[in-house]
Amino acid sequence: MNEENALLTAEDVARIMKVSIRTVRQWVADGKLEVIQIGKQDYRITRADLNKFIEERRQRRKPPEQV
Repeated sequence: MNEENALLTAEDVARIMKVSIRTVRQWVADGKLEVIQIGKQDYRITRADLNKFIEERRQRRKPPEQV
């Protein structure tokens, strides 16, 4: 299995993103983070979907305007 297809738990994502598990669960509930459902209450997130989630939120900062 290549890195992009690696399956991550919500706990893995929380650790990678340095947020609480509650935040990850909220992203999932809000439909912001795609998951693969594997049980009634169990799911996994592919590394590719996590990377997509991160890229969609990347903000390019403009340099401060000089006066």
